[in-house]
Formats: sequence, C-alpha cells, structure tokens
Amino acid sequence: MKVGVVVFPGSNCDHDTEHVLRDVCGQDVRLVWHKDSDLRDLDAVVLPGGFAYGDYLRTGAIAAFAPAMKAVKKFAARGGLVIGICNGFQILCEAGLLPGALMRNAGLKYICKQVHLRTETSDTPFTHTLKKSEVLMIPIGHMEGNYFCDVDTLKQLHSQERVVFRYSTPEGEVTAAANPNGSLENIAGICNEGRNVLGMMPHPDRSSEGLLGSADGLKLFQAMVTSGTLAK
Repeated sequence: MKVGVVVFPGSNCDHDTEHVLRDVCGQDVRLVWHKDSDLRDLDAVVLPGGFAYGDYLRTGAIAAFAPAMKAVKKFAARGGLVIGICNGFQILCEAGLLPGALMRNAGLKYICKQVHLRTETSDTPFTHTLKKSEVLMIPIGHMEGNYFCDVDTLKQLHSQERVVFRYSTPEGEVTAAANPNGSLENIAGICNEGRNVLGMMPHPDRSSEGLLGSADGLKLFQAMVTSGTLAK
C-alpha cells in the first residue's frame, strides 16, 4: 500500500505519521507538499495534525483551498481512503468533505492528555477490525476540538451510523465527565456518507507504539492498510 501524508506549512505531526506508516506498519509512504496535486500513485491519504498555515482565520480555513486539498477531494470522490487527524479533521470539515465544525474547547484551554474512545461502528475501512463498543486509549492535543453540527446533520449522522468514536470512560460509558472539550454528544470522530473519509480529534499517530503509553492507535492504521490491500 502507498500512503500519502499531506504536509502544510505548520504541520507538526507529519513525520510522526510517516514513521508509523513506514517503520511500524511497513508501508510505502510519500510526503505530499501542500502545493502538489498529483495523488494518482496513492492508495490512501492522511492529513496530519498541526497548525496548517498557522491556523489563521480559523483552523483549517486556509488549508481547505490548498492545491493538495483539491486533489484530495477528487481522490475521496473516487473512493480513496482519507483520514484527517486533529488539524486534519478540522481541514476536512472546512473543505466540505465532512459536515460540522470544530470550535474552541468548552474550557477555552489547550488540552493534551490520554482519553478513552468508544468505537461506535466497525463499518469503516479504519475500524473494521475493531468491535463495536471497543474502548481505545488515544491521546488528544488540541484547542479547537469541540465538534458541533446542526440538528439535521446530527440526525443524518445517527441514521447513517457515521459517528465513529465517542469520548467515554475506560469502561465505555459516554458521560459528561468523559468529554474533554464539550463536543456535541461526546463525538470524537465521524466519517462521510461513503465511509471512506474519517476525521478524528484524538491522535492514533501518538499511540501506535507501546513505549508511548498505548498502541491502540495502531489498530486504525492496520485496519486501513488491510482495507487498502483487500481492495486491490
């Protein structure tokens, strides 16, 4: 499998993601500069965490218009696998590939800590190896991770089972106390209608090796690789 990791000015998790995919998962990885628009050789694309274009205007607002993102839209429309992590999730929403928006954390403070996620669906290329309700421990590191959408969008997410992860207790209970940022219904990750685009605030790239405190994030990348391999 060949995976592209898009690099924007201000990306800071691009090499972390590259390391996991290349050195841990054993896949072929290409860094895609934000001005590049050729993704024809890729099987999957990752939008990593960071502060694309310095987060000017809004998080992800400028990155949404980068040449690379125009190519990512076409890539996703053809069924290509796309995952946006943290800032990448914000960019996907700004670009219209996912609905809703990521607002300032409810406490108006930057949060960096381990959290627990309950898997809400295994029906995506990124979670098909997980069990529904399986709890993962994956860290967050963000200031604008408070997911919000309007009532109609939320109904659609529910009816199509597109909420992929929710913040939970270690036991899998979705509670207000387990919500680190005020996110609507504890939503931590969603997918598009085609289920090939995933956006999530927690960082699987920072939890893909045991020495980091958890290797649960590796499960998502391994599932993505398996999906891409089976699709060939």
